[in-house]
Amino acid sequence: MKLEGRVALVTGASQGIGHACSLHLAREGASVAVAARNQQKLEELVAAIAAEGGKAAAFPMDVAEEEQVKSAIKSAIAHFGKIDILVNNAGITRDQLVMRMKRADWDAVLNTNLTSAYLTIQHVIPSMLKQRWGRIVNITSVFGQMGQAGQANYAASKAGLIGLTMAIAREVASRNITSNAIAPGFIETSMTAGLSEEFKQNAVKQIPLGRVGTPEDVAHAVTFLASDEASYITGHVLNVNGGMLMG
Repeated sequence: MKLEGRVALVTGASQGIGHACSLHLAREGASVAVAARNQQKLEELVAAIAAEGGKAAAFPMDVAEEEQVKSAIKSAIAHFGKIDILVNNAGITRDQLVMRMKRADWDAVLNTNLTSAYLTIQHVIPSMLKQRWGRIVNITSVFGQMGQAGQANYAASKAGLIGLTMAIAREVASRNITSNAIAPGFIETSMTAGLSEEFKQNAVKQIPLGRVGTPEDVAHAVTFLASDEASYITGHVLNVNGGMLMG
């Protein structure tokens, strides 16, 4: 298995892309620290991983709360001994046209989607520096690359995540730590489940591969970037969007 002996921390692991990433990383041999706000869903995920013969432990936290991030990462390192792989996946939306967007909705999205990544990276990097090996994978979005009406806060947070990815890549490359981002397109998750059927059909028309993506499509890419096979890739944004955005 590609990731035998590695320890991964996945945020937003209770559902969707984070859930799929946790399962795939465990299937490749990694021990997985799963983090999210919903403890019950985390425990169910840990049980699912254990049922497949994998190793996982739950660390409930709200990524928008700095002390919770610090405490959870400290507990995860105490439990597993280290963290080799960090997957920053937690994210929210608070959609509204910018002229009507409340400051609280701007702040909530930026704190959860962008500031949380800075915090988790800051608290995980010492472990990676110690073993001189690490993989940081940030889940951004196609809308951080092309924008989206009604999502100024979300697009800004995801674009910022791309800049953060590249800055970190330059800072830690000499220590054999890579930092990359994955930019999913239209993925079928609980975040997109509430959209109208008309919206979904119109979205599919913009996707050359002719289908909506799955969390597993993203998880496969995460697993690759977390492996030794991706050791010469850093500061890169990997598009997983069915051709929705090219170039």
